This record gives sequence, C-alpha cells and structure tokens, in this order.
Amino acid sequence: MAQKTPQERIKNILKILRTTYPDVKTALHHDNPLELLIATILSAQCTDERVNRVTKTLFKKLRTAKDFAEAPICDLEEMIRPTGFYRNKAKSLKACCAALAGKHGGKVPDNMEALLHLPGIGRKTANVVLGSAFGIAGIVVDTHVKRVAQRIGLTTENDPVKIEFDLMALIPKKDWTDFSHQMIRHGRALCAARKAKCPECPLRKLCDYERETT
Repeated sequence: MAQKTPQERIKNILKILRTTYPDVKTALHHDNPLELLIATILSAQCTDERVNRVTKTLFKKLRTAKDFAEAPICDLEEMIRPTGFYRNKAKSLKACCAALAGKHGGKVPDNMEALLHLPGIGRKTANVVLGSAFGIAGIVVDTHVKRVAQRIGLTTENDPVKIEFDLMALIPKKDWTDFSHQMIRHGRALCAARKAKCPECPLRKLCDYERETT
C-alpha cells in the first residue's frame, strides 16, 4: 500500500474526528462572552462539570464585569472555592474584570491582542473565547490537545504556543475551532493521560503511540 502523504494523513485524521465527534462545542455553560471568559479562568485544574455547578449560582449573583471587580475578595473566594486554587482565581477574576470595566466598557473584546492585554489571560483562554463566543477561528491547546497532538505525531513541541502554531500550519483554518473541541473530547474519552484506550481508538492506524509504548 502506498505511503500516505502528510496532507492525506491530516485529511483522514480530520475526517475521523468529525465522524467520531460530530457535534462539538465547549462544555462550559455560558450565555455571553463574559460568562465564558470567567468560566474558562475557573476551569484551570478543574473539571468542566464542577465549573458548571459553581457558575450556575455564581452568574446569578454576579452578572457584569463591574460586579466581579467590586465583589469583596473573600466573598468571591468562597463562591468559587470548589474549583480549586480559588484564591489565585479570585484575584485573576477581579483584575481581569476591573480591566474590562475600566478599559472596555465591561465588554469582552473580540480580538486576540486586546484579550492578551487583560490580566491573567493567555492564548488558550483567548482562543476559547474567540472561538466559542465570537465564532473566530482559533486552536485551543489545553492538556488534552497537547497530549493527543504529540501522540499522533502532529507536533514534537512541549510549549503550548509552539504547539498551537504547529497545528495552525497543519489544520485548515476553517476547522481550527471544531478540531480543538474534537481533540479535547478524544483526550477525555480515549487518549487519557494515564492509560490510552488504543484498541478502541479510531485513529489507531494513523498513530504511532501504541507501537512506541509496547
């Protein structure tokens, strides 16, 4: 059988991901860009399910960037405590929302440059917000995307930003946002950090990870 070209391999990977995970979107519950930004900050080192339980109550009490900026730090810490690292997250939320209220009229900006100037916001969070709140294509590199991309052989980098740019060069721009969600779903469902379920993986024939670890 003829060796597949890199372009054919990527095309097949994307096809399998689309077929396996056809309806993808962020698992973080939100009704507007501000809620998504806050939920994404809270999701660091925490499951989406737990974040959603916390924000169900949080977003009823605090609705605007000004509300978060002016909330007593002790009250905010208590409300987000179940998400872990709550002291640092509370500081980040207050600083970010203060910047939104002071410089952007309380609105979340819809461009990468402005988002990266907000306190505590990196490219991963910015891409989540741009893709899921504004429909602007971007590749989110979280721990799942990093792990799966390395195992499949789409990157040899360890730095998330370098991985992001490697993937941007390989994946058609129109697929960036869905590809990110599909890779995250795949990392959670089959390509787990501790034990990958290689025999069940639809990408098995396009991946060298199982052969490298056996």
